Amino acid sequence: MNPITAATSAVIVSAALALLGPMWLARIPEPTDAEDDKPLYATLAAARWLRTSLALTAAVVTATVAWAIKSPAILPLWAYVVAIGVLLAYVDWRTKRLPTRIIAPSYGVVIVLLGLAGALSGDWSRAVQSLLAGAVVFVLFFVAWLIFPRGMGYGDVRLSGILGIALGWLGWAEVSVGIYAGFVFGAVIGLVLSRMRIVDAKGFPFGPFMLVGAWFGAVFGPAIAGYMG
Repeated sequence: MNPITAATSAVIVSAALALLGPMWLARIPEPTDAEDDKPLYATLAAARWLRTSLALTAAVVTATVAWAIKSPAILPLWAYVVAIGVLLAYVDWRTKRLPTRIIAPSYGVVIVLLGLAGALSGDWSRAVQSLLAGAVVFVLFFVAWLIFPRGMGYGDVRLSGILGIALGWLGWAEVSVGIYAGFVFGAVIGLVLSRMRIVDAKGFPFGPFMLVGAWFGAVFGPAIAGYMG
């Protein structure tokens, strides 16, 4: 497929999926251990301009990724990851929760799309590399959660594997930069926001920073890794 056609298609698909995100969110059952002040998922889904905001954000993010990676075969996977990513970032920011009902089935979708990428490109070694990267990143986050459970939620651990798979196709530089950037953004931006009293210094959602870090790794990973030697 022509790279421009592939990129355009990915942007359209990602935006369309993001438009459907609030419908999915509204149908998620409320967690039994939710805090009393947690906004209802249905209430979050009904927010004004949410669908438009998610779709526009997904379109822009997918476009930048498509421009940077120049790998048409993996774009369907990234289109999906970006679409659920913008929704998860919104939900986590408002609730400090990453819904398992979104993340768990996404593993199946991502693996199918990874298989499609392997079939389209004929490069099955990259598909294997993606799965390995997903496993490595998941284990790293799981160990970090065991050591310091107050530092991240288990939803972050679940999400990490998906981001590792998406970045893994691109290369280990993208994986390393993408994951490390999430922690840096969380520490630096989280500190600034806590000083501005926008977030609670004792605990703020990490998922949005993980997602921004993954985007950063996909777009700037090779350049950053090359600069650092």
